[in-house]
Amino acid sequence: MDIIHFLLDFILHLDKHLTDIVNQYGTLTYAILFLIVFVETGLIIMPLLPGDSLLFAAGALAAASGVLNIWILIPLLIIAALLGDNVNYFVGKFLGTTIKKRERILFFKKEYVEQTEEYYAKYGGKTVIIARFIPIVRTIAPFVAGAGSMAYSKYITYCVLGAILWVVGVSFIGYFFGNMPIVKQNFKIVIFGIIGVSVLPIIYGIAKNSMTKKS
Repeated sequence: MDIIHFLLDFILHLDKHLTDIVNQYGTLTYAILFLIVFVETGLIIMPLLPGDSLLFAAGALAAASGVLNIWILIPLLIIAALLGDNVNYFVGKFLGTTIKKRERILFFKKEYVEQTEEYYAKYGGKTVIIARFIPIVRTIAPFVAGAGSMAYSKYITYCVLGAILWVVGVSFIGYFFGNMPIVKQNFKIVIFGIIGVSVLPIIYGIAKNSMTKKS
């Protein structure tokens, strides 16, 4: 419970926590942000770390402080996201056969991999890009892509494109709008808004599947 409370506090007050980190660690903040993005995208057991909100807050901080440079921050976090995705993909690749032989490993069921394979076959690589903008799914998608039958040569192309769009897009939104008075005064509401928009596809998918089953 303490960990969950810490994560919630960290996410909802990212602006203050990142400011404290910059004041305390200076340019080492780059390494801290790199590590958070890498872990959030690369470790399947850590899907609750901040992603979109972290990029937004980091972009805003880069605009407000003289410590972080947006032109260093963006390529650094793109690399972190790509490294995380690749670790996740190859772990999924390594465990894929085992998952298909055994009905479940941890919270991954054989049917999840099979359903994901069908989804990738139906919608193609754009699924990898879309997943990048959805919390939790962003962490799980590379794993199941590796555990499924998506070839790495196809996956990496969409993975790179998705990482660039995600980091550049969200960071620049924070950079240009994060320091507006109305945003700074209502930062918690903004974070809730970012999370809400991010999870809309999940809510839509659940609602659609529920309606389909009923019909």
